[in-house]
Amino acid sequence: MLFSTLRHSLLRRPQTRFMTQSVLAPASKFKLALIQLKGSPDKQANLAKARAQVLQAANQGANVVVLPECFNSPYGTNFFPEYAEVLKTSPSVDMLSGVAKEAGVYLFGGSIPERDESDKDKLYNTLTVYDPSGKMIATHRKVHLFDIDVPGKIRFIESETLSAGDSLTLVDTKYGRIGAGICYDIRFPEMAMVAARKGCVAMLYPGAFNMTTGPMHWELLQRARAMDNQMYVAACSPARDGSASYVAWGHSTVVDPKGAVIATCDEKETIVYADIDPEEVQSIRRNIPLYSQRRFDIYGDVAKTVVVDENGNGVKKQ
Repeated sequence: MLFSTLRHSLLRRPQTRFMTQSVLAPASKFKLALIQLKGSPDKQANLAKARAQVLQAANQGANVVVLPECFNSPYGTNFFPEYAEVLKTSPSVDMLSGVAKEAGVYLFGGSIPERDESDKDKLYNTLTVYDPSGKMIATHRKVHLFDIDVPGKIRFIESETLSAGDSLTLVDTKYGRIGAGICYDIRFPEMAMVAARKGCVAMLYPGAFNMTTGPMHWELLQRARAMDNQMYVAACSPARDGSASYVAWGHSTVVDPKGAVIATCDEKETIVYADIDPEEVQSIRRNIPLYSQRRFDIYGDVAKTVVVDENGNGVKKQ
């Protein structure tokens, strides 16, 4: 059974409904592009660079394009209030919608600092998603905030500035269902488990790991999420800027359903391409049949605690 097309509205959240289907919907091959950009304090320059790179990726045959976390601003809690935008009046949203249409791609627009329309004191780290007509079809507010204090290395407390999102995000495309998270979300395996069991062929994570956590866990986490859930996982980082207050690790990467890295890069500005084949997901699940061998009589199924609304937002079952 085909999943229904998602309909996004910034003004209204419909009643949630429980979706019991956990097998893959019919899906087709597509070319994925991860755009690794170096940001700057100049928002307009950041938007112009991102637009040009999306068009370049489309010219190289990409069907689904991903931008990095906070691609329109410097990354840091002190920058979020200054760069935050209300989505309905956002110049970043205008650019993303326009270039998705011009390029004819599904665009996972990295993330931007979002100011809540109804409560201007609330800020979120928000991913917006667009179809090839330029229509916004999903949003994801970062669920898990990056609060970390490693003595002598890094202190970064997102919750001092940001509020956490309250839903998971699954996006229906003509290539299949795709899950989305942001950066620190990747450390929490339940998100990818839910996505896989709700029919996703891939999880996409715009992210900005730093020079401490990047070498340790950036690739490892992507491979773990992919192997455990037998799905594609990709993470798109900003390019490294050694002069920035927050220095990103880079190394945007795509991992296949077997847990193997199939495309990656170093820390510089670039575009990473990978061919995504949903049949690979089905094949590995047939060959290593975890889905029929799980013991939900002993441990619970996390996917059954989540309901998914018509916009693809998954929230805890009441």
